[in-house]
Amino acid sequence: MCFIGRQAAYLSVASVRRLRLARLGVVCALFALACLTSLPNASAAQKIPGAAADDKATSEKAAPRDRNHDLQFLFGALKAAPDEDSAKLVERRIMALWLASGSDTSDLLMARSKAAIDGEDYDLAIKLLDAILELKPEFTEAWNRRATVYFLKKDYTRSLDDLQQVLAREPRHFGALAGLGMILQEFGDDKRALDIFQRALDVNPHLSRIPDLVKSLREKVDGRAI
Repeated sequence: MCFIGRQAAYLSVASVRRLRLARLGVVCALFALACLTSLPNASAAQKIPGAAADDKATSEKAAPRDRNHDLQFLFGALKAAPDEDSAKLVERRIMALWLASGSDTSDLLMARSKAAIDGEDYDLAIKLLDAILELKPEFTEAWNRRATVYFLKKDYTRSLDDLQQVLAREPRHFGALAGLGMILQEFGDDKRALDIFQRALDVNPHLSRIPDLVKSLREKVDGRAI
């Protein structure tokens, strides 16, 4: 990691407050993205009757032939959306495709991980997500949700590792890009955080709160007085 030195100008009190509020909003948005859709350990999947047969029977549903085509179309629509309401509709369709694991077992574990997160039982949520990734290591959204849980636990190193897995599989994942930008901020790397937030906006110009972060970080990195 490259860290930004002290050359960056200090933000005014008002700007710091604006930045903190924006970052809080992004955390909430990331949590919502990760949980759009309770077995206590990594062997949880084995406790579900017929889990292996279920995964085999549903494996054909995991990657529909036109899924990539649909995503390509939807990302184009997202970028061209005329307003926030239209963009949210497209976001939900993208999330529905990302959440389609192709496995009833994984879907059940994802639902239980969401319940664990809602109850702030982050350790249980991680165990459930570990079980999903053991079953389906190619399931991008399980990596993303686990990254979100690690972020909530302030385990930024593990969150960063999982976000890298997400972006290796889906470079357009605007939620993962937003999360990566926030972790880079925590590490003090404001310039790279700014670059990542801008990448997220290039994919989804309607992301809430991110424009405020970009504005504040650009002022800080460029050294402009506020």
